[in-house]
Amino acid sequence: MVQGIKERYEKKVVPEMKKIFGYRNDLAVPKIKKVIVNTGFGSKKDEKEKIENIKKSLMLITGQWPAVNPAKKSISTFKLRKGMPIGFSATLRRKRMDDFLEKLINVALPRTRDFRGINTGAIDKSGNLTIGIKEHIVFPETSNEDIRNVFGLGITIVTTAKTKEEATELFRLLGFPFSQK
Repeated sequence: MVQGIKERYEKKVVPEMKKIFGYRNDLAVPKIKKVIVNTGFGSKKDEKEKIENIKKSLMLITGQWPAVNPAKKSISTFKLRKGMPIGFSATLRRKRMDDFLEKLINVALPRTRDFRGINTGAIDKSGNLTIGIKEHIVFPETSNEDIRNVFGLGITIVTTAKTKEEATELFRLLGFPFSQK
């Protein structure tokens, strides 16, 4: 039986983190608050069909309809005006977040080409992990016929950890594959 990320957190991570960092209460142990998945469509901004394909693919990957990210300011070099759509993002919480993280750890990252683990430098001093995926086709929901419209994803995992060390240990105990350096 495969353990879900929530069950793994409650049965393995909480006792281990309490032992390592000396937390007195289960609620003091850091946890994952949300996962933000985003993508930009850059030069494809004028191609409506490709934008719709990106939106549908992101919806299939995350399990929810993505929000449109508008441009914050005009840049004439890129023919970009303030308010024009330049990307999509989806903020995942609770069950969808758990399902997405399970899929990311067990399916998508191992399918990534030349994957040797996540660098611990990807964790910032606030305890948030940011991962870039070059090809969305590592997720099983994407159809093979959509290969001509490959796009990258930025995934940010936000935690309640106060330090980088707490976050690194949290991710390691949850099963995130870190590179050995």
